[in-house]
Amino acid sequence: MKMARALKDGDVLLLENLRFHAEEEKNDPSFARALASLGEIFVSDAFGTAHRAHASTAGIADTLPAYAGFLMEKEITYLSKVTQSPDRPMVAVMGGAKVSDKILVIENLLNKVDSLLIGGGMAFTFLKANGFKIGKSLCEEDKITLAKKVMEKAKALGKLIVLPVDVVTATGIKEGVASKTVVINAIPDNEMGLDIGPKTREQYAHVVEGARTVIWNGPMGVFEMEPFAAGTLAVAEALAEATREHDALTVVGGGDSVAAINQAGLADAVTHVSTGGGAMLEFMEGQTLPGLAALDA
Repeated sequence: MKMARALKDGDVLLLENLRFHAEEEKNDPSFARALASLGEIFVSDAFGTAHRAHASTAGIADTLPAYAGFLMEKEITYLSKVTQSPDRPMVAVMGGAKVSDKILVIENLLNKVDSLLIGGGMAFTFLKANGFKIGKSLCEEDKITLAKKVMEKAKALGKLIVLPVDVVTATGIKEGVASKTVVINAIPDNEMGLDIGPKTREQYAHVVEGARTVIWNGPMGVFEMEPFAAGTLAVAEALAEATREHDALTVVGGGDSVAAINQAGLADAVTHVSTGGGAMLEFMEGQTLPGLAALDA
């Protein structure tokens, strides 16, 4: 308190990591009031933590006038645009390891998108649901029925779900491992799919480049390793092309996708790179984010 009162115009006071205090994650009212006593107005620019009802993200707004900062405003503007009033056609590219991590997002987006492109480890649960043999590829056996229901829902809504037609396979995820490209119905029993193949890359790029709105969350393969990075790079380049040539609104979010677009050197070539992983997913699921709901404006 003494240091806060000693601040002069233009000074900044940085507090230590509030998670050192158990009261932070508990959203303790007394702790929130103590934080509020350090200032007169609360401006939140932490979209990445807006999905958490913590003292410094939500509780403090019960005491102080609370407003969104410029970054928070930018996040809300772009994510609202792609989820509520997108220009069409709208395409969502979903990747990553597990269907369970993205199922609520997928179900919500099916009501909004024209096409949904699925890659990464999660694609193999959908492929197995379609009757393909997937070798040792990652698969959530308990989500196969759910994947079937999602595809049935998409068909009923007239929405297109696009799955890989070829993949890059190897016997394991390790440096120096031999890899090859196979069509989707020819994955060897002792190998796993670790990236989308060249025909799939071409197909996905064509769909993305023809879109007016694109949202991307999740890599197409194990992009951290060079033999399995081409699919994710192809998606990044397609988003950049759609932005540059067709003035499409392109939004990238999620830790791995953000890392991939930065690795490709294309972060400045898309419309918006979200700072929120979990927050972005929950926003796209249609959930109420406590850190947003607490703000006055």
